[in-house]
Amino acid sequence: MATIDRRATTLALAHALSAAERGLAVIPLSRTKLPALRSPHRDDPDPRPCHGECGRFGHGVYDASTDPRRIRELFAAAPWATGYGIACGLPPHHLIGVDLDTKSDTDSSAALRELALRHLFTIPDTVVVLTPSGGRHLWLSGPPDVVVPNSASRLAPGIDIRGAGGYLVGPGSRTEHGAYGTAPGTSRLAPAPCPPELLRLLLPPPRAHRPTASTTSTPSTPSATERQGQGLVRFVLAAHEGQRNTRLFWAACRAYENGIGPQLTARLVQAAVRTGLTEQEARSTIASAARMAAPADGRH
Repeated sequence: MATIDRRATTLALAHALSAAERGLAVIPLSRTKLPALRSPHRDDPDPRPCHGECGRFGHGVYDASTDPRRIRELFAAAPWATGYGIACGLPPHHLIGVDLDTKSDTDSSAALRELALRHLFTIPDTVVVLTPSGGRHLWLSGPPDVVVPNSASRLAPGIDIRGAGGYLVGPGSRTEHGAYGTAPGTSRLAPAPCPPELLRLLLPPPRAHRPTASTTSTPSTPSATERQGQGLVRFVLAAHEGQRNTRLFWAACRAYENGIGPQLTARLVQAAVRTGLTEQEARSTIASAARMAAPADGRH
């Protein structure tokens, strides 16, 4: 039986409701930072994938809500909760969390500064949450048509990314290691837009394709540009559900950065439609990529 700290639960609920007023969808967390409500399907002999369609609580971030009534119901069902999680990737902020950890042997803050210098971006003024271990969570907002995946130390050692399907421990939460709180002067800020150069680094790289006879027999036929275009189209066609927008966005960014965006747009749209996106969704994602890629090639 979980220990109930009514004061901590009351404070967590108050902070969660305040976050919801800012458009952040929340769920109750236990002292371990895990979702406070266990899956209702844990004892099913043959559990099937469920993201809350069953109508019961206990589906992690899929329970997340900005509705005050539902949030109170969630906390009422988990009176042992002492914190709350903020779901990433949802409108209106499409939150991306940059988790600068202190557990690794490297200086994650220095690693982020090095990345910023190398790739020519600046972390804007934004919400910063201080963790009990001395780490920091930077809140950034992403484009609505891009899915940023979760990752651990892929960007650099000690830097974890919380994207779609992930969550951040909200400020005001209490865990078994201490309390989370916002850094001075950042609590009233809105999540700042993620710099385009950083956003590109957060998206998954394309799969490597083995060269075929048709691409190696005659170096000049097809041209290098044509081969690159073919590779980007294949990359989009290989997308599975849940990564279609991400792959299309990444491919379109590469196309525009290399000056073949306008020529490749029709083929990228056709490929995206074959994976299940609508033409309107595909064109919107490509347009977003064109805007993101503009600074890299001097366009304004």
